[in-house]
Amino acid sequence: MIIVGRRSSLLLLAGDVAAFAVALYLTLWLRHGALPSMGSLAPYALPFAFLFLLWLIVFYATGLYGKRFALFPSRMPDALLGAHITNTVLAVIFFFLVPAFGIAPKTILALYVVVSLAFIFLWRLTLYPRVSIPRARERVLLIGEGAEAQELMSEVNGNPRYGIELVPHSSTHQSVLSTYPAVAFEEFYEEVFDRIPLSRLDRTWFLEHASAADSAYYIIIKRVIDIIGGLLMGLVTLLIAPFAFIANRFEGKGALFIRQERFGLRGARIMAYKFRSMTKNLSASGEWMHEGENRVTKVGAFLRQTSLDEFPQFINVLRGELSLVGPRNDIVGLGERLRRELPYYDARYVVKPGITGWAQINQQYEQGNLSPQSVEETKMRLAYDFYYLKHRSLGLDLIIALKTIKRMFFRVSSW
Repeated sequence: MIIVGRRSSLLLLAGDVAAFAVALYLTLWLRHGALPSMGSLAPYALPFAFLFLLWLIVFYATGLYGKRFALFPSRMPDALLGAHITNTVLAVIFFFLVPAFGIAPKTILALYVVVSLAFIFLWRLTLYPRVSIPRARERVLLIGEGAEAQELMSEVNGNPRYGIELVPHSSTHQSVLSTYPAVAFEEFYEEVFDRIPLSRLDRTWFLEHASAADSAYYIIIKRVIDIIGGLLMGLVTLLIAPFAFIANRFEGKGALFIRQERFGLRGARIMAYKFRSMTKNLSASGEWMHEGENRVTKVGAFLRQTSLDEFPQFINVLRGELSLVGPRNDIVGLGERLRRELPYYDARYVVKPGITGWAQINQQYEQGNLSPQSVEETKMRLAYDFYYLKHRSLGLDLIIALKTIKRMFFRVSSW
């Protein structure tokens, strides 16, 4: 089933393209004082087409085509403004540092930035909320029970943008069951939340979805991307290491880099490298961050917020122990604790762990946390990890990479 959220994302994309194009037409009209002709539009068509594509990529990386923005437009303004500021910077660089198109439209670009912002806000915040709500909600029979089924019903029935109303199977009289279209709980839950309902997991699920061998094409291309990304991460590490070292010296003593024993593919032990971000390196600890005296340093807080603390793991990526994208691995001590408390926890290591993953771009943690700090938060991470196991592909890896860049540079919420 394709839910309204996905159709709404396509509607947002079409509206954005139209808003960008109309804004350009109006900008040229304002600049020249007359309606643009085909001849006057021609010099701007190709360069602005490239610019539109670049801007749409930024919108995508910022999450502006995600289901949460499509279904909850009120959450959009801050992310939209941040993305447009970034797009403005990119537009300046594009036109003034790439002379291939032969134009440097200073006045037109300045006008266009303002006009396009007005049109995007008009479309996204005024027009879209009015045209995206379905006129009628179809009643659909939900085949499933339990807390996760209740969570699904609350999410869908509480938002008319989904376009359907879920009716519980258990409370529907047998005589009218045939009058409703039906939806299987597991599939619909997965489509709405982008994660797997943990209550439905069994060995059969893992044999069907998680144990399948990846294609040679996927393995080779992913490895090539990992090598290129690992080399770039290594370059960034070399550039920032001197500054991180000096900043650490102002805060106190302690090593610049740390080594942590972590889980790798199929549970193998690997030694991972990171910039130190906490007062102690408890590489074998089974504690959450709030359970002991260990704390994040001021320099470490910055490194964590920007994810720069992860970059020394380029060594692990180049060695083939880690991938750029995959389920995040745990420190051995904490991982041992979690595998005792959570069923099927080790199954997340049937693929190579990654520096970033599906859970990292989707899960919202407690205030101030950048990673799970409880068993309950880890359960949620596990639900996202298993979604990645089921759907892993180069396309999904690209989505994760783009949204990771968004989290690094924009630090907006995962909505």
